Amino acid sequence: MFPETIETDRLRLEPGWPERVDLDDCYRICSSDPGIDEVTEHVTWDPHETKKETLEFLERGRERWEDGEAAGYVIRPREGEDGAGEIAGFGGFSVDWEKRTAVLGTWLRKRFWGRGYSGERAAALAEVAFADLDLDLVAVSHLPENEQSQRAIEKYVDRLGGRREGLLRNQISFLDGSVHDEVRYSISQGEWRDATK
Repeated sequence: MFPETIETDRLRLEPGWPERVDLDDCYRICSSDPGIDEVTEHVTWDPHETKKETLEFLERGRERWEDGEAAGYVIRPREGEDGAGEIAGFGGFSVDWEKRTAVLGTWLRKRFWGRGYSGERAAALAEVAFADLDLDLVAVSHLPENEQSQRAIEKYVDRLGGRREGLLRNQISFLDGSVHDEVRYSISQGEWRDATK
């Protein structure tokens, strides 16, 4: 149901499954990559402490894919890009089929920040959600204090015809048990079609 490969001008997205991602490389990135503490500051997970934790992350992604709950991709720059073929990060969407909504999520290694990859990935995933899956809405959010994500999200949501919905209080739980507010944005299929025709 979800496309196994998505290519944009500069990126290639492939399933983030154990058989498609080198476990040692992924563990190194998720545990001790330069800047990993900054990467995980605004997401629900902490740097991985064991390879088993990384393997479980990859296996959970495959299970959710097979169950039709989510499409999680490893993001790699394409030929010609600095770091071509390397893991730049992970991104994808979960699907609420009853609400006909895809919820985007991503994280990138610090060395790949500032290249516009988040917006390029979001545009490709919005196209899958609307054109392939015929969903009604794509939503995305960030923590209020995550200014870098706010800038990236506002830029691509505006380009794709969407809008900021507002602040949702006590909306997201982290693995450590803490609860956080999030700022939510959405793009309807009609808004996306008007913006991209």
